[in-house]
Amino acid sequence: MDIKYLHTMVRVKDLEASMAFYKLLGLEETRRYDNEQGRFTLIFMAPPGQPECPVELTYNWDGDEGLPTDGRHFGHLAYAVDNIYDFCQNLMDNGVVINRPPRDGRMAFVRSPDNISIELLQMGEPLPSAEPWASMQNTGHW
Repeated sequence: MDIKYLHTMVRVKDLEASMAFYKLLGLEETRRYDNEQGRFTLIFMAPPGQPECPVELTYNWDGDEGLPTDGRHFGHLAYAVDNIYDFCQNLMDNGVVINRPPRDGRMAFVRSPDNISIELLQMGEPLPSAEPWASMQNTGHW
C-alpha cells in the first residue's frame, strides 16, 4: 500500500495576517482556490522549491461561528531552518513572540495569528549556546 503526504490544514480567522505570518516563515503561495458557493478560500503555502509540503490555510468568508466543534486536536507544524537564531531574531523584529526560545540552539516554538503552534528546528547539529537566547524564558504556551 502506498501513501503520500498531501498537506496540513489550519483554519484561519484573518487571511491577510495569517499569510503575512507564513511569509515571514519563508513560505510562498503555491495555489489558491476560492469557492463562491461554499463561501471559503483555500490558500496553499509551501517552502520555496517544496510545493509537495504545503500548509493549507482555510478561510471561511462568514467566520467560523456555527461550525461543528468535534474536539479534533491539532499539534503543530514543523519547519527546519538554516540558522535558528537569525530566523527567530527576524520573527521577533517583525512582532512575533518567541514562545519557546532556542536556548539549546536546536528548537524554538512560535504561534501564528490563529494560535497554531509552529516548531522551528535547526538543520543539522544544534548551534552553540548564545545570548540572548540562552537566558530567555518561555512566554505563554507553545
